[in-house]
Amino acid sequence: MRMLNDLAATCELTYDDVFMVPSRSAVESRMDVDLSSNDGSGTTIPIVVANMTAVAGRRMAETVARRGGIAIIPQDIPVEVVADVIAWVRRRHLVHDTPVTLGPTDTVSHALDLLPKRAHGALIVIADGRPVGVVTASDCADVDRFCQLHTIMSTSLLTLPEDIAPEEAFRRLTAGHHRIAPVVDSTGTLVGILTRNGALRASLYRPAVDAGGCLRIGAAIGITGDAIGRADKLLAAGADVLVVDTAHGHQERMINTLGLVRRLRPEALVVAGNVVTATGTLDLLEAGADVVKVGVGPGAMCTTRMMTGVGRPQFSAVAECAAAAARRGGSVWADGGTRHARDVALALAAGASNVMIGSWLAGTYESPGDPRRDHDGRLYKESFGMASTRAVSRRTAESSPFERAKKALFEEGISQARMYLDERRPGTEDILDAIVAGIRSACTYAGAANLRELADRAVIGVQTVAGFAEGQPRDVSW
Repeated sequence: MRMLNDLAATCELTYDDVFMVPSRSAVESRMDVDLSSNDGSGTTIPIVVANMTAVAGRRMAETVARRGGIAIIPQDIPVEVVADVIAWVRRRHLVHDTPVTLGPTDTVSHALDLLPKRAHGALIVIADGRPVGVVTASDCADVDRFCQLHTIMSTSLLTLPEDIAPEEAFRRLTAGHHRIAPVVDSTGTLVGILTRNGALRASLYRPAVDAGGCLRIGAAIGITGDAIGRADKLLAAGADVLVVDTAHGHQERMINTLGLVRRLRPEALVVAGNVVTATGTLDLLEAGADVVKVGVGPGAMCTTRMMTGVGRPQFSAVAECAAAAARRGGSVWADGGTRHARDVALALAAGASNVMIGSWLAGTYESPGDPRRDHDGRLYKESFGMASTRAVSRRTAESSPFERAKKALFEEGISQARMYLDERRPGTEDILDAIVAGIRSACTYAGAANLRELADRAVIGVQTVAGFAEGQPRDVSW
């Protein structure tokens, strides 16, 4: 990365403060750009779902890995539950989605509870394991909640064989004017579900898989309690990435924990953080981390900067830490502060190998929470910071009431926030489409055929608030 002017040396910069200058390019198409990371994570798009309880669960992990990213399951979930999630995600199919199913005699009320679990808004009605109907939200509108599903389901089914190629699946769905179809095996048993968009995406994305062809997934541990015991169990369960996570990563306890984890499994991919300086980055790499997480305070749920004054504008932090890591053969993940596709592209231009996204994905169908409606009828999900009172109380559930109350006094995060579902992009894959399109285009503007070339070739300038505002589109006249 090269700076267009010298202003970067005199001030600390956020993503809003900078822009990328187009360069001469030989990249003919955005689809020619390789978005695979080179940090050992196995991602084919540079997106990591942050280890937040309100964001990263089994549905999110399945969806993101199928499109080439990876999710990190949070540290405040019992290790046995995380092990079950890891096993479940690793069994998911690489093309078709996991169906939500009910029986013919189940009720509309039950269906309405399950329909928001997937962005495609449909569930399959099965009898003896075979699909007999499809129910959507529109089928349930203005219907008695106690009606059985066989009275309202659509029985005009197109079924697809499980080994069908994505392009052929798209052709059949389009030709039959079907938006969605059950996927069945040779016996007619339901094994999945595929939409037109899903078939299209399957031909555009490459899933993030391990050497055995299973979807990748990561898990987090803290630096207190039996961190090493938890790490051992998570790695034994098949976690592809282990994230050693604490708000202040540049501390002795982190360094000691990293050393123990590294000795436990020398071959494991270990990520640690968070830090915002070159010194912190180098210390964690020296202690045993393969990748360092960068970011203190930029996240939407984080109150650290407002409470403590501690942190650093994210673009400057990523640029400095990435440069330090590269000199030592390591990598960094940019954690927090992304609100637009441009921010992800700029983090990669600054040298990050992957970008962690949290709150941006909290308001999607695939995040763990149940959708709610506000007084205007708008759908939202609750989110909260991982250093908030709410999160701390979950992690300290086995502590004494006194200890829990004492720790709750020192929160550094929002305990309750409403993350509204975007009507245009209510699903995780909708957001990934927008982000990936932005990254691909940014690479073509920089003349970069891959992420390493983007970090090498990007020319970055500093702009005023007016410059940032000038680049924003308007859906009404001024």
